[in-house]
Amino acid sequence: MFRQKVAQYIEKQQLFTEANKLLVALSGGADSVALLRVLLELGYSCEAAHCNFHLRDEESDRDERFVRDLCQRFNITLHVTHFQTEKIAEEKHLSIEMAARELRYEWFEKLRLETGAAYICVAHHRDDSVETFLLNLLRGAGIQGLRGIQPKNGPIVRPLLEVTRAEITDYLQHLSQDYVTDSTNLQTAYQRNKVRLELLPLMETINPAASERIAQTANYLNDAYRYYERGIQEGKDRVLTPEGISIAALKREPSPACLLHEILSPLGFNSAQEAEILQSLDAQPGKSFYAEKYQVVKDREHLLVSRLEAPSEPHLTYEKKPRTPDFVIPKDKHIACLDADKITAPLTLRLTRSGDAFIPYGMKGRKLVSDYLTDRKCSLVQKQRQWVLCAGDDILWLVGERIDHRYRVTEQTRQILLIHLL
Repeated sequence: MFRQKVAQYIEKQQLFTEANKLLVALSGGADSVALLRVLLELGYSCEAAHCNFHLRDEESDRDERFVRDLCQRFNITLHVTHFQTEKIAEEKHLSIEMAARELRYEWFEKLRLETGAAYICVAHHRDDSVETFLLNLLRGAGIQGLRGIQPKNGPIVRPLLEVTRAEITDYLQHLSQDYVTDSTNLQTAYQRNKVRLELLPLMETINPAASERIAQTANYLNDAYRYYERGIQEGKDRVLTPEGISIAALKREPSPACLLHEILSPLGFNSAQEAEILQSLDAQPGKSFYAEKYQVVKDREHLLVSRLEAPSEPHLTYEKKPRTPDFVIPKDKHIACLDADKITAPLTLRLTRSGDAFIPYGMKGRKLVSDYLTDRKCSLVQKQRQWVLCAGDDILWLVGERIDHRYRVTEQTRQILLIHLL
């Protein structure tokens, strides 16, 4: 029955074909051992991959010995790697759980390419998917997070998603196949363990079929998500512009909060930040919101979304030459034409700062750079990324925009400094 159920799920989800070579993630636990055994029974060509994370002292080495013996018994090629996980987690400022996950999947993909395997098979089962559903529910995830674990994600496939933990252990018992148990699975320090060991049993006192009902709900949401995704994409097409997210268009949407969540959540913004951004829609421009790698700036008509990275310094070339009678001042804003003799201080290139002012070419009075850029309809993000070329405290050129009138070329100019923005 177990074998048939897995075979039907593989066919239904079109996970892979009999011709594919498969790389099986083999920890030694019941789920991964069952995965390897059932795939072998079904006639698939398999190699196994085991990670020793050195997190459980002798127990980690025991697991490695077990998978080596198991693969030798069934004549399965085994690949083993070792990670100093705690050290790497500290260096990357990650939780141990997250560091182990990243290390595992990076190595699996590298190994998949080296071995020519079509897919990486991992042993997540229905109970894992239910736990993921509950964890995401507690975290306030959107509909995408409530779909449970997906059967396929690129080259990663999960053939056991329709079977339970109990069905897995029954299958192994039927085969008289032993396995190892990770002692940390019994520790409630981890959130997932707390859900499995405390929350789910409590829910089953209310409804003995709680796990099954949650799995059904996740499957239903997975199907409904296809329609939801189409609607969200249509909404994105209505509100996203080359400048950013149109505030007016967003406010016309049936659910601005929902659409904004689907746009910003993948960029790392959390629900509290999304609520603040929504509240800012009718406020004055200028407020900024930050995720780890992105920022959102509330401008006049748009929410400006940009990646947090230092603006690249413009590449300038300098050419000094005498002014001749036939010289014509270039009318290209990418070229600054200055009176070289008026420049006495060293040239410096920097980003504009609050309070910067200059006398725009053709004008007499000083003007704040920020006001000049506002008149030019520049966004707040563009203002943040505006470079200025200075001589001492004086701004000579808003790079790519306008020179300072005091340093213009006149009839009295003898030496010209031409600066090209490449």
